[in-house]
Amino acid sequence: MIFTLDEWIQIIAGAVGTFGFAVLFNVRGKRLLAGTIGGLLAWTVYVALGYVIDSPILRYFIVSVVTSTYSEVFARVMKTPRTTFLLICLIPLVPGSSLYYTMSYALDSSMGDFLSKALYTAELSAALALGIVVVAAISRSITAVQSKKRKKLLAEQAKENQ
Repeated sequence: MIFTLDEWIQIIAGAVGTFGFAVLFNVRGKRLLAGTIGGLLAWTVYVALGYVIDSPILRYFIVSVVTSTYSEVFARVMKTPRTTFLLICLIPLVPGSSLYYTMSYALDSSMGDFLSKALYTAELSAALALGIVVVAAISRSITAVQSKKRKKLLAEQAKENQ
């Protein structure tokens, strides 16, 4: 798959925007680089999925899952809260233009367009949120199972040492 020049510009702009917000949120060092790469990954996956999936809502959900997983992994590797990466990496996916047009239609009293765009914006936001929740739930489940195994192993070792 080869991206068009327009898509490469979008991907680079997503990375630059992510970097800018990371600096604004006072992220430094390796975390800044990891967050920027996460934003680059997020928009690259979104654009790439455009070749195989027509629904932007489904693409938002899938990218949200990928980005949330990336954030979980890097949060553990860098011993940082996952929200540090999650908020930064999802910056390119914020439905800013949809929000803008929703408000524009509301101010123009174009209720049909307003309701249509508001529903679309809500669907995009819900897809992002659902992706985050799915990954967080799976991550917590895995952590709980690992913790249970660790406690059981420690209990067995304590019995052997007595």
